Amino acid sequence: MSIRKKLLLSHIAMIIIPVVVFVLTAMLLITAVMQSMTGEGPDQRLFPAEAFARNNELFAGLAFMADAKPEMITDADFLRQTEPKLQERNAGIAVVRNGELVYVSPILGERGPVEAFVRGNATAGEQRFQARQELGGKQFAVQKHPFAFDSRTQGTIYFFGDVGPTLRFFRIFFPLLFVTLLLVIGLTNGLLTYVLSRSIVRPLKTLKKAAEHIREGDLEHKLAPGRKDEIGELSDAFEEMRQRLRQSIHTQLQYETNRKELLANITHDLKTPITAIHACVDGLRDGIADTPEKRMKYLDSIHKKITDLNRLIDELFLFSKLDLKKLSFHYEPLELDAYLRDKVTELSGEPHNQGVRFSYRSNARGPVSVMADRDQLSRVVTNIVSNSIHYAGKQPVDIRVELTERDSDVMVRISDNGRGIASDALPHIFDRFYRADPSRSRHTGGSGLGLAIVRQIVEEHGGTTWADSRPGEGTDIFFTLTKSGKRQVRNGDENIDH
Repeated sequence: MSIRKKLLLSHIAMIIIPVVVFVLTAMLLITAVMQSMTGEGPDQRLFPAEAFARNNELFAGLAFMADAKPEMITDADFLRQTEPKLQERNAGIAVVRNGELVYVSPILGERGPVEAFVRGNATAGEQRFQARQELGGKQFAVQKHPFAFDSRTQGTIYFFGDVGPTLRFFRIFFPLLFVTLLLVIGLTNGLLTYVLSRSIVRPLKTLKKAAEHIREGDLEHKLAPGRKDEIGELSDAFEEMRQRLRQSIHTQLQYETNRKELLANITHDLKTPITAIHACVDGLRDGIADTPEKRMKYLDSIHKKITDLNRLIDELFLFSKLDLKKLSFHYEPLELDAYLRDKVTELSGEPHNQGVRFSYRSNARGPVSVMADRDQLSRVVTNIVSNSIHYAGKQPVDIRVELTERDSDVMVRISDNGRGIASDALPHIFDRFYRADPSRSRHTGGSGLGLAIVRQIVEEHGGTTWADSRPGEGTDIFFTLTKSGKRQVRNGDENIDH
């Protein structure tokens, strides 16, 4: 669940839960307060609104009786029958006739205070509610109803309802209700805030701990996945960053190792021919080569070593330009079948390839056209063939070139019958500066850049390279090129269709 949904549900819960809990708590408080109230009758434990309704009903009956049969209001038998009902409701009446108090309920206490109240409220008129009137140490709500005994005699009936229980109810209930409301809101919001913040703060602390590990250089501390919210996405992104950073540092360390190996290897490859050239020059200066034949032999050796140095420097320069994406490629339509046939014929005719048997076979269904740089593609084939010859380890050397047409590309396989490549070295043969022969003998290998250059050039053409080897039987080097019209050549950050 996303954090946005959690916050929304939390805000809704902060409204609904307090309301529900508050209503339930208020109902329990009402029950508890009403049960705690004591009195002479069961009516004192009624809810105030219900008690008022019953009192009004009783008073309405008395007012109706006063209007219909006024003489009954002062009848002793009627009053004796009415008093129990009044006492059940903790109420009483006072009857006034021509300004004189003729009857007072016993519950109202002494007659004097009632007479004083009546004289103060003797004005005729509609019934009214006297909010609070204290009589006999009790608080009463007073209603009056004027009526006529006859045409000459006026009367008034006063109804006194005890409001003490009601006042006590409100004095107890509302403070408790207010405190309960504060507690419910505080506990609900506090609990929901704690749960929500905990679900956010805990993973953030985990992220902070992971960041501290990275700051200290420890890139092995993993973040466990599992959350499905925004923090989970952040954790996944952070874990991916950690993995990429770890891979980047590993690659950087590998590059540093390769750089050191390159310096050592290039130093070895440069020093060996230079030492040989120096020895030949010393031999010529010291007169050791005292015949034309010896001098020519020394000069041939110097020429060969200089040629090797030029080749090594050219490979380093080429690889640097490829690695920095600064080598220009000149693509043109190329009929690959005819091109490979000509290239195999050219290689078989070179003097340094004497004793090497070349063969070519095409499985294409017809002419196959690709967009390629003719010179760089020639370098690819030449480097693979040279690598196969150098590492053959047996005579005669058989080099087989095969072209296979597929749906969207073509595959070129260059095979030899050499000694093969060890399984642990096979995944690294296209790596820069890698050589399976640690001695770096010029008789068993080159600078270790040949196949790395092959991979760079093929990838610039939009293809791929790989190898397969059978120790003692030979090695197959494969590369692919996309057919014309379907290949995309990388040029900076854009793809250009050809």
